[in-house]
Amino acid sequence: MKTRRNLNSLPDKSTVVTIGTFDGVHIGHQKIIKRLIKTGEAEGLQSVILTFFPHPRMVLQKDSNIKLINTINERHDILEDSGLDFLVIKTFTKEFSRLSAEDFVKQILVEKLNAKKVIIGYDHRFGRNRNADINNLKVFGETYGFGVEEISAQDIDDVSVSSTKIRTALMEGDVERANNYLGYPFMLTGIVTKGKGLGKQLGFPTANIHIEEDYKLIPKQGSYIVSSTINGIDVYGMMNIGMNPTVSGSMQTIEVHFFDFEADIYDQTIKINLLNRIRDEQKFNSVEALKDQLANDKITALAYFTEKNAE
Repeated sequence: MKTRRNLNSLPDKSTVVTIGTFDGVHIGHQKIIKRLIKTGEAEGLQSVILTFFPHPRMVLQKDSNIKLINTINERHDILEDSGLDFLVIKTFTKEFSRLSAEDFVKQILVEKLNAKKVIIGYDHRFGRNRNADINNLKVFGETYGFGVEEISAQDIDDVSVSSTKIRTALMEGDVERANNYLGYPFMLTGIVTKGKGLGKQLGFPTANIHIEEDYKLIPKQGSYIVSSTINGIDVYGMMNIGMNPTVSGSMQTIEVHFFDFEADIYDQTIKINLLNRIRDEQKFNSVEALKDQLANDKITALAYFTEKNAE
């Protein structure tokens, strides 16, 4: 966004609006966002993305185990750099889901967002029981004074395919492939907590990352090459997602060993960028064998950064 805005702030002028989850804000989404912003600039309208949180499936399907590429705060931060004027996050509730299509248009698009144009997917459905489509929206537009511009099947399919491919790649541990679709490094954001201190005993002290959002997709267990920005400083390291089988761990942890970094960051919220994968998690015959492997992992990670810096 051009300026940092409160998540709940609303536009004060006429707008062009698009609606969607935008999970991942990947290259397919970015194409739509650029179109939205360009339309706003050309027609003198403020650009708005209307999104919903929690995800509708979390509310309407209690057994839903949906995992999202971004937390809502990550999504906000990514969109903040896009040039978008407003991100409006509507709290999704069962009560809201019962709103009729016309009430949604009148109360949200017209009265809250002052929409003069809506850019929407050809297959978009909305209103109670999702019983209205783009043709209904065009009729409402004639009544309430806004135009409707259709996003083609090709562009919508690109969005859907990209989201699926990103989730699949992350579950397979292929973060490079996921990052190519995202257009930026996949991230994990969490609070640094105290662990058991095993990493320090091995000579590889780690920051334990606690992710509060249980809907956040966690990639395949294993070791990864990572980066972060902490207190304004770029730092690099390696991260393990797993059960620590060599020391009989009983629950999954996310632990990051940063290179040449010793600041106290307990209780800080930090963002970890996943850049590449080193290996699967393994159970070693001894702690010494684990220590040797960690030393090799560090060599691999440092070689990766050296190569990238040389490019």
